[in-house]
Amino acid sequence: MLLILSAHPGPSVAVTLICIVLGISAGLEPWRIAVIGFAILLGQFSVGLSNDWLDAERDFHAGRADKPVARGWISVSAVRAAAFIAGAAGIAVTGVLGGPATLAHALFIAAGWAYNLWLKRTVLSVLPYLVGFGALPAVVTLAQSTPMFPKLWVVAAGGLLGIAAHFANVLPDLDDDRLTGVVGLPHLLGARAAGIITFAALAAATVLTVSGSGLSGLGDFRSIIAWSALGVEALIVAVGVVLAATKPPARPLFQLVVLGAFVAVASVALAGTQLTAS
Repeated sequence: MLLILSAHPGPSVAVTLICIVLGISAGLEPWRIAVIGFAILLGQFSVGLSNDWLDAERDFHAGRADKPVARGWISVSAVRAAAFIAGAAGIAVTGVLGGPATLAHALFIAAGWAYNLWLKRTVLSVLPYLVGFGALPAVVTLAQSTPMFPKLWVVAAGGLLGIAAHFANVLPDLDDDRLTGVVGLPHLLGARAAGIITFAALAAATVLTVSGSGLSGLGDFRSIIAWSALGVEALIVAVGVVLAATKPPARPLFQLVVLGAFVAVASVALAGTQLTAS
């Protein structure tokens, strides 16, 4: 149980569910969707565990009560070992779906580790999220019986959602991060600007999803889905911008971004839009 808490279960499950929805949209067989879900969950656990392992001392000094390692409930060595095992297992499970999907998933995991190891402390902190989430749809489309690359708008939308996730995830910890020497791009921009960028990226991802998929011009129930998604996202973005501009950063901002990501991805899946380039 303590290892699960150190694996950042909330974000890990959220990313896994998004991949499952993408798998449905891509028309994958149920067994392939199940394999992708399990593999992605293991990979995300690996990234979360590596974060708690590498940040153990910083979290201790910051008084992070939500981190089992910082509380001394579990050893750093146990979390470190679990991070490597989960990462290797996630890649191995993806191997059932073929080499291309495995490489895409390895890139996604590597981006998360690169962030935890070094890039989170630099102006390039957003880069691993941009690359990792941009590659995420490829894990799904390359897992098809005939592997295919995703459309460019799908990759771009994934990258924009990654940018939103990065800024939203960092916002609640800006002050603690600065005290322990972690200064990434959101820290340099400040809480208000980072909050606004979070929801600007989310809005851009949704507009790109609807326009890129052609849903807005279909003239049937799928068009209703598209415009409904835009309406919901507009409300989420408006609430998020107000919260970011008027109140201290808080966890609800990240939860709003996750909700917005589900709206964007689900709108494509419900409308039956294919994700592949051909």
